[in-house]
Amino acid sequence: MRLSNLADYAVITMCQAATHCGDGRVSAAELAAESGLPVPTVQKLVSKLTAAGLLRSVRGAHGGLQLGRPAAAITVADIVEAVEGRIALTACVDHTPCDFEAGCSMKPHWPIINDAMRGALAGITLAQLRSPRAPRPVKIEEHLV
Repeated sequence: MRLSNLADYAVITMCQAATHCGDGRVSAAELAAESGLPVPTVQKLVSKLTAAGLLRSVRGAHGGLQLGRPAAAITVADIVEAVEGRIALTACVDHTPCDFEAGCSMKPHWPIINDAMRGALAGITLAQLRSPRAPRPVKIEEHLV
């Protein structure tokens, strides 16, 4: 599995926005300049992240962007899903018809694998990503039922 560039950039954008916690608000142009990402890309991401409630936009003279909730309450899974939609590693997890569905021995296993992957991403918060130390490794076994 590989995240899209847009999902990667969304994580970068959210990490940059998190550096402004408590410092007021920041504009999309400032986030772009600070992160090195193109302004149109950050504007597109801001729209998606705001729609998902991960960022909040305030209008007016002292307006701008701020986190929609505390950094400790925003996970990498939240960010990826805001940009990409529900995490679904395979078509059967997403309930999309498949040509091999009838005889597929993997079909009952994919939801477990998908839940473990999503759980791993949900186990890393924006607050952890802001830490100078890397987040603690998430053990996949913690997410298996």
